[in-house]
Amino acid sequence: MVKPGSNMEAAIDCLRNGEIVGIPTETVYGLAANALSAEAVAKIFSAKNRPFFDPLIVHVHGITEAEKYVHPMPEKAQKLATAFWPGPLTLVLPKKEIIPDLVTSGHDTVGIRVPSHPVCLELLKKLDFPLAAPSANPFGYVSPTTAKHVADQLGDKVCYILDGGPCHVGVESTIVGFPQGEPLVYRLGGIAVEQIVAVLGPIAEQIYSGSNPAAPGQLDVHYSPRCKIVLSNNNTTPDTPETVYLRYTEPLAGIETERQLILSPKKNLEEAAVNLFAMLRQLDNAGYNCILAELLPETGLGRAINDRLRRAAAK
Repeated sequence: MVKPGSNMEAAIDCLRNGEIVGIPTETVYGLAANALSAEAVAKIFSAKNRPFFDPLIVHVHGITEAEKYVHPMPEKAQKLATAFWPGPLTLVLPKKEIIPDLVTSGHDTVGIRVPSHPVCLELLKKLDFPLAAPSANPFGYVSPTTAKHVADQLGDKVCYILDGGPCHVGVESTIVGFPQGEPLVYRLGGIAVEQIVAVLGPIAEQIYSGSNPAAPGQLDVHYSPRCKIVLSNNNTTPDTPETVYLRYTEPLAGIETERQLILSPKKNLEEAAVNLFAMLRQLDNAGYNCILAELLPETGLGRAINDRLRRAAAK
């Protein structure tokens, strides 16, 4: 069982030897491998039990570096990269042949981003290849936001876990593609759609895909805890001792406080996003059989949080 540590050289040695490593990003912890090696990338799919039709995101340390692996960016993609990189935004762009088809699930486009986590950026700058890195958890389960989460679930399948502390965004990156040259939101995430609109103007969305997704995180069922999750808004599910509650800002009256977790007492969507996956794990590990989750306001990061809750409840 691999325990988290701060030895960057150990992580680099593992990656150079074609092994997989848990790495911190500002969104969630990633399960990383050399994105230019199909053999190394295959270990990601195996460790996660991830279907090969679900593409991966490639991580680089700057716009110039990204241009080594994708064809010239459309003007609107350049604007978004300039505005939000480093940060939780992935751009889906036509890939160069150097990126293996396994990374992109056979698509001729690749999702690429520049993470803002300082440890991750330092790691990327010390490598001479980019990193393919989906979330470091078994496929379909709650994403990890600490190194311990990675160790608890994949500690026997990775070469090393680089500990960079808790993730400060807490939900995955927003994904934007450019089919026919026009921007299209494929996944809600750490950059709110409103922020993108402020740069580009109105933008269309296509955030669900039952099969053959164009980008990661589009499957109808995803981010699920082991126990049942029910969206509590306008729901008449009866309270039982086996039920726990995930609330946005206030607990429910008449329910024991030990059976309720509050995402953000300050009514702060950023704080709620940071707490989301960790609290889902905490409730899931407490031995209850149902989580009643409250939806958040449908604005900003609230939309991304609600998206994760709806996919988790779809199971």
